[in-house]
Amino acid sequence: MLKTQHKVLITGANRGLGLEFTKQYAADGWQVISCCREPKTAAELMSLASQYPQNIQVYTLDVADFVQIDKLALELKTSKIDVLINNAGVYPESSFGSIDYDEWAYGFKINTMAPYKMTEAFAEHVAASSLKQVVVLSSKMGSMSENTSGGSYAYRTSKTATNMMMKSLSIDLKSKGIACGILHPGWVQTDMGGPNGLINAATSVRGLRQVISELNISNCGRFIAFDGKEIAW
Repeated sequence: MLKTQHKVLITGANRGLGLEFTKQYAADGWQVISCCREPKTAAELMSLASQYPQNIQVYTLDVADFVQIDKLALELKTSKIDVLINNAGVYPESSFGSIDYDEWAYGFKINTMAPYKMTEAFAEHVAASSLKQVVVLSSKMGSMSENTSGGSYAYRTSKTATNMMMKSLSIDLKSKGIACGILHPGWVQTDMGGPNGLINAATSVRGLRQVISELNISNCGRFIAFDGKEIAW
Protein backbone atom coordinates (compact mmCIF):
# COMPACT_ATOMS: atom_id res chain seq x y z
CA MET A 1 0.00 0.00 0.00
CA LEU A 2 1.40 3.39 -1.01
CA LYS A 3 2.18 5.82 1.77
CA THR A 4 1.14 8.74 -0.39
CA GLN A 5 -0.08 9.50 -3.87
CA HIS A 6 2.07 12.61 -4.21
CA LYS A 7 3.89 12.99 -7.51
CA VAL A 8 7.35 14.43 -8.21
CA LEU A 9 9.02 15.24 -11.54
CA ILE A 10 12.82 15.19 -11.56
CA THR A 11 15.12 16.33 -14.37
CA GLY A 12 18.61 14.88 -14.80
CA ALA A 13 17.49 11.72 -13.02
CA ASN A 14 20.02 9.35 -14.57
CA ARG A 15 22.83 9.99 -12.08
CA GLY A 16 23.97 11.81 -8.96
CA LEU A 17 21.40 13.76 -7.01
CA GLY A 18 18.66 13.19 -9.58
CA LEU A 19 19.06 9.43 -9.29
CA GLU A 20 19.13 9.65 -5.50
CA PHE A 21 15.97 11.80 -5.46
CA THR A 22 14.29 9.14 -7.61
CA LYS A 23 15.43 6.36 -5.29
CA GLN A 24 14.33 8.03 -2.06
CA TYR A 25 10.97 9.30 -3.29
CA ALA A 26 10.10 5.95 -4.86
CA ALA A 27 11.09 4.10 -1.68
CA ASP A 28 8.70 6.35 0.24
CA GLY A 29 5.82 5.50 -2.07
CA TRP A 30 5.75 8.61 -4.24
CA GLN A 31 4.88 8.54 -7.91
CA VAL A 32 8.11 9.60 -9.62
CA ILE A 33 8.47 11.00 -13.13
CA SER A 34 12.19 10.65 -13.85
CA CYS A 35 13.57 12.45 -16.89
CA CYS A 36 16.92 12.16 -18.62
CA ARG A 37 18.39 12.58 -22.09
CA GLU A 38 19.02 8.92 -22.92
CA PRO A 39 17.08 6.39 -20.84
CA LYS A 40 18.45 3.51 -22.90
CA THR A 41 21.95 4.17 -21.58
CA ALA A 42 20.83 5.13 -18.04
CA ALA A 43 21.48 1.69 -16.57
CA GLU A 44 21.14 2.64 -12.89
CA LEU A 45 17.93 4.56 -13.45
CA MET A 46 16.35 1.79 -15.51
CA SER A 47 17.38 -0.77 -12.90
CA LEU A 48 15.77 1.37 -10.21
CA ALA A 49 12.63 1.70 -12.32
CA SER A 50 12.44 -2.10 -12.59
CA GLN A 51 12.60 -2.33 -8.79
CA TYR A 52 9.71 0.13 -8.42
CA PRO A 53 7.53 -0.50 -11.51
CA GLN A 54 4.45 0.97 -9.82
CA ASN A 55 6.25 4.13 -8.72
CA ILE A 56 8.76 5.21 -11.36
CA GLN A 57 8.05 6.36 -14.90
CA VAL A 58 11.04 7.25 -17.06
CA TYR A 59 10.77 9.83 -19.85
CA THR A 60 13.24 11.05 -22.43
CA LEU A 61 13.97 14.73 -21.92
CA ASP A 62 16.86 16.96 -22.94
CA VAL A 63 16.23 20.18 -21.03
CA ALA A 64 18.20 22.07 -23.70
CA ASP A 65 15.39 21.22 -26.14
CA PHE A 66 12.56 23.58 -25.21
CA VAL A 67 10.24 22.10 -27.84
CA GLN A 68 10.73 18.72 -26.18
CA ILE A 69 9.85 20.25 -22.82
CA ASP A 70 6.56 21.56 -24.24
CA LYS A 71 5.80 18.16 -25.77
CA LEU A 72 6.36 16.40 -22.45
CA ALA A 73 4.16 18.92 -20.65
CA LEU A 74 1.43 18.17 -23.17
CA GLU A 75 1.91 14.42 -22.82
CA LEU A 76 1.56 14.77 -19.04
CA LYS A 77 -1.25 17.32 -19.18
CA THR A 78 -3.49 15.29 -16.88
CA SER A 79 -0.77 14.79 -14.25
CA LYS A 80 -0.91 16.76 -11.03
CA ILE A 81 2.73 17.34 -10.10
CA ASP A 82 3.22 18.11 -6.42
CA VAL A 83 6.95 18.81 -6.63
CA LEU A 84 8.95 19.87 -9.69
CA ILE A 85 12.67 19.39 -9.07
CA ASN A 86 14.85 21.20 -11.59
CA ASN A 87 17.98 19.17 -10.96
CA ALA A 88 19.65 18.92 -14.38
CA GLY A 89 22.74 21.11 -14.63
CA VAL A 90 26.21 21.47 -16.10
CA TYR A 91 29.54 22.80 -14.85
CA PRO A 92 31.25 24.66 -17.71
CA GLU A 93 34.95 25.03 -16.97
CA SER A 94 36.21 28.60 -17.13
CA SER A 95 39.11 30.65 -15.83
CA PHE A 96 40.33 34.15 -16.59
CA GLY A 97 42.00 34.26 -19.98
CA SER A 98 40.66 30.90 -21.18
CA ILE A 99 36.90 30.95 -21.51
CA ASP A 100 34.89 29.11 -24.15
CA TYR A 101 32.05 31.57 -24.74
CA ASP A 102 29.87 28.96 -26.42
CA GLU A 103 30.19 26.76 -23.32
CA TRP A 104 29.39 29.76 -21.14
CA ALA A 105 26.20 30.40 -23.12
CA TYR A 106 25.31 26.71 -22.94
CA GLY A 107 25.78 26.82 -19.17
CA PHE A 108 23.22 29.62 -18.98
CA LYS A 109 20.81 27.68 -21.16
CA ILE A 110 20.96 24.53 -19.03
CA ASN A 111 21.37 26.03 -15.56
CA THR A 112 19.17 29.11 -15.84
CA MET A 113 16.90 29.13 -18.87
CA ALA A 114 15.91 25.45 -18.75
CA PRO A 115 14.59 25.57 -15.15
CA TYR A 116 12.57 28.62 -16.11
CA LYS A 117 11.21 26.85 -19.18
CA MET A 118 10.35 23.74 -17.16
CA THR A 119 8.52 25.84 -14.59
CA GLU A 120 6.65 27.76 -17.28
CA ALA A 121 5.65 24.57 -19.08
CA PHE A 122 4.57 22.69 -15.94
CA ALA A 123 3.14 25.54 -13.87
CA GLU A 124 -0.46 24.40 -14.35
CA HIS A 125 0.45 20.80 -13.53
CA VAL A 126 1.95 22.00 -10.25
CA ALA A 127 -0.89 24.43 -9.51
CA ALA A 128 -3.38 21.55 -9.83
CA SER A 129 -1.59 19.48 -7.16
CA SER A 130 -1.92 19.53 -3.41
CA LEU A 131 1.67 20.51 -2.48
CA LYS A 132 2.41 23.03 -5.28
CA GLN A 133 6.21 23.19 -4.99
CA VAL A 134 8.93 24.07 -7.53
CA VAL A 135 12.61 23.93 -6.62
CA VAL A 136 15.92 24.31 -8.39
CA LEU A 137 19.28 22.84 -7.46
CA SER A 138 21.54 25.86 -7.31
CA SER A 139 24.92 26.25 -5.62
CA LYS A 140 26.61 28.35 -2.97
CA MET A 141 29.01 29.25 -5.80
CA GLY A 142 26.22 31.47 -7.12
CA SER A 143 26.30 33.58 -3.95
CA MET A 144 28.21 36.84 -4.28
CA SER A 145 28.60 37.02 -0.51
CA GLU A 146 30.23 33.59 -0.43
CA ASN A 147 32.64 34.22 -3.32
CA THR A 148 36.06 34.49 -1.74
CA SER A 149 38.09 32.57 -4.32
CA GLY A 150 37.07 34.05 -7.67
CA GLY A 151 37.21 32.07 -10.91
CA SER A 152 34.57 29.65 -12.23
CA TYR A 153 33.01 32.51 -14.18
CA ALA A 154 30.62 30.49 -16.29
CA TYR A 155 29.25 28.31 -13.49
CA ARG A 156 29.06 31.05 -10.88
CA THR A 157 27.25 33.51 -13.14
CA SER A 158 24.75 30.91 -14.37
CA LYS A 159 23.85 29.97 -10.80
CA THR A 160 23.60 33.60 -9.67
CA ALA A 161 21.20 34.21 -12.56
CA THR A 162 19.27 31.08 -11.61
CA ASN A 163 18.83 32.38 -8.09
CA MET A 164 17.42 35.68 -9.36
CA MET A 165 15.15 33.90 -11.83
CA MET A 166 13.72 31.69 -9.08
CA LYS A 167 13.32 34.65 -6.75
CA SER A 168 11.16 36.34 -9.39
CA LEU A 169 9.17 33.14 -9.93
CA SER A 170 8.56 32.90 -6.19
CA ILE A 171 6.77 36.26 -6.44
CA ASP A 172 5.01 35.76 -9.76
CA LEU A 173 3.65 32.28 -8.98
CA LYS A 174 2.23 33.07 -5.55
CA SER A 175 -1.07 33.89 -7.22
CA LYS A 176 -1.22 30.25 -8.35
CA GLY A 177 -0.39 29.03 -4.85
CA ILE A 178 3.01 27.74 -6.01
CA ALA A 179 5.99 27.95 -3.63
CA CYS A 180 9.41 28.23 -5.28
CA GLY A 181 12.63 27.29 -3.51
CA ILE A 182 16.34 27.65 -4.26
CA LEU A 183 18.47 24.81 -2.90
CA HIS A 184 22.16 24.31 -2.22
CA PRO A 185 22.94 20.57 -2.03
CA GLY A 186 26.34 20.99 -0.40
CA TRP A 187 29.59 19.71 -1.86
CA VAL A 188 28.45 16.25 -2.86
CA GLN A 189 30.41 13.21 -4.01
CA THR A 190 28.91 12.97 -7.53
CA ASP A 191 30.23 13.05 -11.08
CA MET A 192 29.90 16.85 -11.00
CA GLY A 193 31.05 17.39 -7.42
CA GLY A 194 33.97 14.98 -7.67
CA PRO A 195 35.33 12.39 -5.21
CA ASN A 196 36.47 14.98 -2.65
CA GLY A 197 32.94 16.12 -1.81
CA LEU A 198 32.16 16.50 1.88
CA ILE A 199 28.92 14.49 1.85
CA ASN A 200 27.39 11.69 -0.18
CA ALA A 201 24.30 11.96 -2.36
CA ALA A 202 22.05 10.13 0.10
CA THR A 203 22.86 12.59 2.91
CA SER A 204 22.36 15.59 0.65
CA VAL A 205 19.03 14.39 -0.72
CA ARG A 206 17.66 13.48 2.71
CA GLY A 207 18.37 17.03 3.82
CA LEU A 208 17.02 18.57 0.64
CA ARG A 209 13.79 16.59 0.92
CA GLN A 210 13.32 17.90 4.44
CA VAL A 211 13.82 21.47 3.19
CA ILE A 212 11.35 20.87 0.35
CA SER A 213 8.78 19.42 2.74
CA GLU A 214 8.88 22.68 4.74
CA LEU A 215 8.56 24.93 1.67
CA ASN A 216 5.40 27.02 1.48
CA ILE A 217 4.09 30.36 0.23
CA SER A 218 5.14 32.18 3.39
CA ASN A 219 8.81 31.10 3.32
CA CYS A 220 9.50 30.64 -0.41
CA GLY A 221 12.04 32.54 -2.49
CA ARG A 222 14.89 31.90 -0.07
CA PHE A 223 18.28 30.29 -0.74
CA ILE A 224 18.51 27.26 1.57
CA ALA A 225 21.22 24.63 2.04
CA PHE A 226 20.58 20.91 2.50
CA ASP A 227 21.05 21.33 6.25
CA GLY A 228 18.27 23.93 6.46
CA LYS A 229 20.57 26.94 6.84
CA GLU A 230 19.84 30.04 4.78
CA ILE A 231 22.62 31.19 2.45
CA ALA A 232 23.44 34.84 1.91
CA TRP A 233 22.88 36.12 -1.60
